[in-house]
Amino acid sequence: MSEKLINITLKVWRQKNTKDVGCFVTYEAKDVSIDMSFLEMLDVVNEDLILKGEEPITTDNDCREGICGQCGLVINGRPHGPRERTTTCQLHMRSFKTGDVITIEPFRAKAFPILKDLMVDRSAFDRIIAAGGFITAPTGSAPDANSTPVPKKCSDLAFDAAACIGCGACVAACPNASAMLFVSAKISQLALLPQGQPERYTRVRDMIAQMDAEEFGTCTNYGECEAACPKGVSLENIARMNRDFIKASLTYRSEVAAGGAG
Repeated sequence: MSEKLINITLKVWRQKNTKDVGCFVTYEAKDVSIDMSFLEMLDVVNEDLILKGEEPITTDNDCREGICGQCGLVINGRPHGPRERTTTCQLHMRSFKTGDVITIEPFRAKAFPILKDLMVDRSAFDRIIAAGGFITAPTGSAPDANSTPVPKKCSDLAFDAAACIGCGACVAACPNASAMLFVSAKISQLALLPQGQPERYTRVRDMIAQMDAEEFGTCTNYGECEAACPKGVSLENIARMNRDFIKASLTYRSEVAAGGAG
């Protein structure tokens, strides 16, 4: 066998729908090119299943360029697989060797119900964004790039936070299934810029309230989220969000007290 081809065993989570119990099913993948991406390898496995008249493995993916984050799988216990700062679609089979047994699971969390096999419903993230991850200001024509000065430190930190692709690896890696890293990144990318200041504290209140409503777990500072994040989003965003939330809570109580006194 060529050094560029490997034989591996896959243990894949199969589940017909959200209500199904599900189980692992074993497949043999032979003569897999090490130049294939992980998703391309699954494509080949699915082609063989279809030729045999069997149901192909359902996955969720789109861009296959490490941009959209929909490709997230838990591979041998690690969201997106063994390579750091790499999405599943950018993981190549050269990271494995002949004889390896690879366990493939969906991202598991109560807030990410399994739709089928390896596909989960991440719409909870969309609802958190809809709760406040935006700026409600009239845009008009595009302003001049230099019309609103932004300190370089702030722009760099905002850019780093905005790198979050919303894949959910942080949730899958966290023992508590917490979404704090995702939510804090989406809050920070606006909180660090002048355009995000008018709604800064209502935003953090509303987005955290929605996160809690979606039944994500709480953060206990394990740090697994940052380690699993394919874009390296920092835990510092969680600290920033917590500070803003405390300020927002105090402001809200003061407003309520003032309203009651009136």
